[in-house]
Amino acid sequence: MYRRQMLFFPKHDLSYVPGAHHHEFALPNGDTLGHERCATSAGLPLTKSESTDGRKKLPNGMLRMHRIMTEEELAQGKEPRWTELEIRGRNLSPFLWEMRCLTALFLYRNHLTRIPCEISKLENLTVLDLSENKLRSLPAELGDMISLCHLYLNGNQIRVLPYELGKLFRLQTLDLRSNPLSPEINKIYYEAGPQKLLRFLLDHLAINTTIPPDRQWIMIRHADPERPIATFTVLCYNVLCDKYATNSLYSYCPSWALNWEYRKAAILKEIRHYEADIITLQEVETEQFRCLFQPELEQIGYAGIFSPKSRAKTMGEEERKFVDGCAIFWKYDKFELEKEHLIEFTQVAIKKAPTSEKILNRVMPKDNIALCAVFKIRENVYANRQMTMAPSDNVVGNPLVVSTAHIHWDPEFCDVKLIQSMMLVQEINTLLDEISERYRITPHQIPVLICGDLNSLPESGVVEFLSKGAISREHPDLKEFRQDPCITRFSASDDPTVYTHGLRLDCAVDPNSMPFTNYTLEFKGVIDYIFSTPQSLARLGVLGPLSMEWVLANKIIGFPHAHVPSDHVPIMAQFAVIPTNHQRTQPIVHHYGNSHSSSFGAVGR
Repeated sequence: MYRRQMLFFPKHDLSYVPGAHHHEFALPNGDTLGHERCATSAGLPLTKSESTDGRKKLPNGMLRMHRIMTEEELAQGKEPRWTELEIRGRNLSPFLWEMRCLTALFLYRNHLTRIPCEISKLENLTVLDLSENKLRSLPAELGDMISLCHLYLNGNQIRVLPYELGKLFRLQTLDLRSNPLSPEINKIYYEAGPQKLLRFLLDHLAINTTIPPDRQWIMIRHADPERPIATFTVLCYNVLCDKYATNSLYSYCPSWALNWEYRKAAILKEIRHYEADIITLQEVETEQFRCLFQPELEQIGYAGIFSPKSRAKTMGEEERKFVDGCAIFWKYDKFELEKEHLIEFTQVAIKKAPTSEKILNRVMPKDNIALCAVFKIRENVYANRQMTMAPSDNVVGNPLVVSTAHIHWDPEFCDVKLIQSMMLVQEINTLLDEISERYRITPHQIPVLICGDLNSLPESGVVEFLSKGAISREHPDLKEFRQDPCITRFSASDDPTVYTHGLRLDCAVDPNSMPFTNYTLEFKGVIDYIFSTPQSLARLGVLGPLSMEWVLANKIIGFPHAHVPSDHVPIMAQFAVIPTNHQRTQPIVHHYGNSHSSSFGAVGR
């Protein structure tokens, strides 16, 4: 039974509120009445119609209680809290719409014929009872009250509902009984239920939102036009797999905008728009890679590789089609694939720590993966390749390593996220050792990009470990793995105080300038990243954020949206390859925002 403390204004217009001590006002929830009632104890009746214990059963079946402040509480200066209000009478004062603190408003049996649109100002309301009035219509602005959980409209004269009501995705109760509903609404409400009716309204709501403005390109360094320079762009994008895009998870999004047929066209349009030289994707469904992404992108000059998550190995052929995974695409006129390497964190866990019960029980069951590609750079990376250059400045034929990773999602498993990241870097280091032998260069001279949905905020242990090159063995994100000897196997050193990795990495997109990369009702933040090796890759520019002004102006509470096809937004950066003879050794430990200088004369600030 829903139970709340109540506020009760018997037979009065709210314009009496400023009087503060009129004897007919009741302000419970630890609240004061008029001077006649202040000395009474908790639970006494406020009107003759109430029971003697202060309880009251409403027409909608809800049971509510009030409590009256004592003289002692008043003497102590305790303030009443106005969170719920009941009004009796036929007039509503405009002052009511300024009471933003209200969470419940009871206006039943008041002979009201209309509700003003200003009611939407009460954005904290979770309960609104408009039952047994004479309402014929509802304001469209009611749909902006997205905190509403219980809406009582029974016993009115309502025929049609505004489509905006479909935006009330938190509604658990929608009572429309005893209304002369139109045949269409009546059929859906009584046969399919209130939730189906809300979904129907949302799906038929016209989208008046303007398309978001183009994201601006932010230049960090400028290439010297007088010298040839090997530049390329990389894009990282979680496209939201169809099987995860459910109505229950994204209840604020119309079904048609959540449908894969609609979203896939918008995703491909976005990818074509940015035209990155390298594209790293997460949550790509196996069948969609084969039937959609690969053939569509091949037509515009891309080749690609893909691997599903580890669970696909345990499934039949038909089930395997719907397993998501990671993909890498590249313009084949600029890069040649030399080798692909799959990192299955499950297999790494078994191989590296086969006797650790904690690893086997907590890390091994998570079937996340990372996919790596070793490219050989082609001459088309030089936009001004007709210019002459010294042989030592030419990076054609040099290797480039690109990885895309999808780290475990659950916030309760921050230890697993961190260990998966340690595995990722260790596996890349092993790959670099192989490449360095073949090319006769050191591993630190090989340019590396680590892209992915890391499901970790900028202040997390994952980002600290990747960006700083080390993390304390006592870091709270390690949970029960703190000082666990099995984790030492994923560290690049035997330092007793920290776990380390051997790469030097910079975060290409500064989280301080990007308000979010993932934007849903329940979560908004930066969890997608592009990390690069600054001694071999000079960052020239990044794609700026999606306009927050557009998001707020259109009251967008989450993605996907009609104009945003995934719950993630893509991130993108441009790099220049620094020839090995221009590279300088950089310190491993560094922080966001640091600029790494280079003797490579073709790159200026």
